[in-house]
Amino acid sequence: MRKGREMQVLRAADHRRMAWKNGGGETTEVAVSPPDAGLGDFDWRVSMARVETDGPFSGFDGIDRTLAVLDGAGLILSVEGREPAELLGQSEPLAFPADLPTRAMLIAGPITDLNVMTRRGRLQHRLYRHELDGAAELPVAAETVLLLCHSGELLVTSSGETARLGPLDAAIVGPEALRVEGKARFYVAAIGRDVSV
Repeated sequence: MRKGREMQVLRAADHRRMAWKNGGGETTEVAVSPPDAGLGDFDWRVSMARVETDGPFSGFDGIDRTLAVLDGAGLILSVEGREPAELLGQSEPLAFPADLPTRAMLIAGPITDLNVMTRRGRLQHRLYRHELDGAAELPVAAETVLLLCHSGELLVTSSGETARLGPLDAAIVGPEALRVEGKARFYVAAIGRDVSV
């Protein structure tokens, strides 16, 4: 998705909308690799989804998934073999195998979530939630790093390039130190063959 180490900016207006795998709603695809991959053959995928009713999550064989709540009161996530987990907007992202039966129960109305998925055995990932008011250097230790601005405005500098991100804009950057400035809530997805967990 990038040529060399160039930054790639993904504007919110250009994100692709598509139906859920199980047909129960709509998802907004922020980025996928390879770029032309479908739901059955991606190496990694970052997307957002609007969840308006209680119900099962789509299953993805051989996929590891991390979920964060962007907007709304939150949900209770029940993954087979685990205790139900409460996931709120201020919660740390929750990682789980996407091929285990999973069901969501909304706490108080619809939510929008952020999903990061990688194909098990090929790649790993971590998703981090950040609040910023000022400037910070973020160490990056992954082959691919995707930053999503959730709210506010963010100035992102990587490899000598700078981009300004507004709400739901994203940027894919290389594996160098990342500088961010502004007042914003944002998420960083680190994706690679060996991402420390």
